[in-house]
Amino acid sequence: MRLWDHAWAEFVPFLAFAPEIRRVICSTNAIESVNARIRRAVKTRGHFPNEQAALKCVYMAIMSLDPAGAGRKRWTMRWNPALNAFELAFDGRLAAGRE
Repeated sequence: MRLWDHAWAEFVPFLAFAPEIRRVICSTNAIESVNARIRRAVKTRGHFPNEQAALKCVYMAIMSLDPAGAGRKRWTMRWNPALNAFELAFDGRLAAGRE
């Protein structure tokens, strides 16, 4: 109970966001999964002779997550409602950043 009392001031502004935005903010499992996969790939190799080799290792670890390339379709289906909600909540700032 004490944890909620201390964190309530930080939690209440989160509730002001649209449900689409809250869903994206709360979904850190995918991010943690990617980070774990990268850490595992780097740790098994030990050290790298140069920066290019390290980047290639990270790239290969990320590409092995979605070898068929279907993740982009799932990503856009999941993020489109959230991006629309961000556009409404932040009054066109996303479109200004794309220009």
